[in-house]
Formats: sequence, C-alpha cells, structure tokens
Amino acid sequence: MLNKEQTNFLLVNAYNAAIRAGARIIDIYTGDADFAVDIKSDHTPITIADRDAHELIKKYLSQTRVPLLSEEGRDLLYEERRNWDLFWMVDPLDGTKEFLKGNGEFTVNIALMHNNEPYIGVIYVPYIHKIYFALKGAGCYLKTDVEPDHEALFDLPQIWSDTTRLPLCDKANEPIRIAVSRSHNTDETFEHIARIKAVHPAAEIVEQGSSFKFCLLAEGTVEIYVRTSNTYEWDTAAGEIILSEAGGVVEPFDGGAGLQYNKISLHNPHFVCRSKYFR
Repeated sequence: MLNKEQTNFLLVNAYNAAIRAGARIIDIYTGDADFAVDIKSDHTPITIADRDAHELIKKYLSQTRVPLLSEEGRDLLYEERRNWDLFWMVDPLDGTKEFLKGNGEFTVNIALMHNNEPYIGVIYVPYIHKIYFALKGAGCYLKTDVEPDHEALFDLPQIWSDTTRLPLCDKANEPIRIAVSRSHNTDETFEHIARIKAVHPAAEIVEQGSSFKFCLLAEGTVEIYVRTSNTYEWDTAAGEIILSEAGGVVEPFDGGAGLQYNKISLHNPHFVCRSKYFR
C-alpha cells in the first residue's frame, strides 16, 4: 500500500499532467491547423492532439519514475509489463471521434494502477473546465472552473479546495437515465436497453462521448451505462475508480466484479456500469 505522502505526490502529478494535456488539446481543437488524422491498426482515428497529449503526459509524469502504459505509446509486450506493481494507465485523448466531430465530448484519462487495480483516477474534461478525481478508499471529487493551463502547477491544498464529493444526489433520478456511447453502439447495446426499459418504460437515453459517462454516473446524473463495443483498459481505468469511489459498480457481462487490468490482451469485455442508487 502506498503511504499518504506517496499518494499525494502522485495525485498532484496526475492532476497537473491532465490539465496541461487538456490545454494542448484545446489549442489544437480551437486552432486553424489541420488535425493530421491517421487511422490506426484497429481502424480508429488518431490525431496530432492524441500524439501531442501523449508526449506531454509522458514527459511530465516521467518525474515520478513510475512506468507508463498509454494508448498512444509503443506496444509493450506482456513480458515487459506483467510484473509491474505500480504504473500509469493513460488515454491522452479519449473521445477522438467526438473531437473530430467538434462536440467537445472528449477527456484526458490518467489512472495510477497499484497491483493491477486503479488506485488514483483523474478525468479532465477540458472543453467544460471540469476535473474529476478519486483515490482508493478516500472518495471521488469534482472541481469546476478548472481552465486548461499549459503551466498547471497546482499544489495539494489548491487541488482539494472547493471540491464537491460525489455523488451529487441522494437517490436515483425519476425516470432513470441510461447512458450510451454517442459513436460506438451495437445491436446488443439496444437489446440490453430494451430489457431495462421493459422494467423502466419511462427511462431516458443520454448519448455521451468518452469516459465522461463514468463521471455522469459518479455524479448520479445518469443511472446506468451499457457498453457492448470495443474498449481498452486505458478507456476505463480512471473512470472505474471514479465511479466505484462514488458508490457505483462496473460489472462485466461475463461475470465478476470490476474489470481486470494489465492482461495479456488489453481489450475489455463488454460491461455495464451502475450508479450508487441504481442496482
């Protein structure tokens, strides 16, 4: 277990790295330059914003001397990472498709993994100036009006000031709200939603891009999120601890509690997430 001093040091670094990466992403998003879009081997897009955010986070977090596993980093063989007991899991720009669509629904995801479980999670939503963070056993928190800042250097008291502990509510919404991906749904997604609506016929559908869905669940803004299309570990690590520390759960369709991390294959199974007040 990490001690308090180590945890605080790592939280401060993750928090500032996320905001700095968000600032670079927003510069590109609002600028006139071409996004330099390529298609990766898994047929998903990558832009200059993904690459720049990755390099910035990698460089900033190097001062922690903790290894980093990033969506946009080099492919690390399982034999190289299998015995890591502490590492960063990073998605420097989650929601690249939403970035390209221009709807602002993208995030920076940084998780500290301890013994292959999320220990610290930070999700920054630069377009709306919100940052969510969680520490294992210490709760989940939201801070608003956090503007993108290339030189972000928040200290611990500044990070904790004016935070709101999640969830924001004390009961489920009526009617309940079901979150789905804006760009990655399948027939299985809608079949699952139909089963939910058979029990909750007034349920509302909320489309949302990126890991921000985990944040909405942690807030209690939505009750359930169904994912039946491809995701990777870096898509969910920060979001899972943010949701779990707000009292919610992530349930893989193939059974078990929570997702497994640092596997041979970094693909996630299909899963469903539930807020604190919806089971």
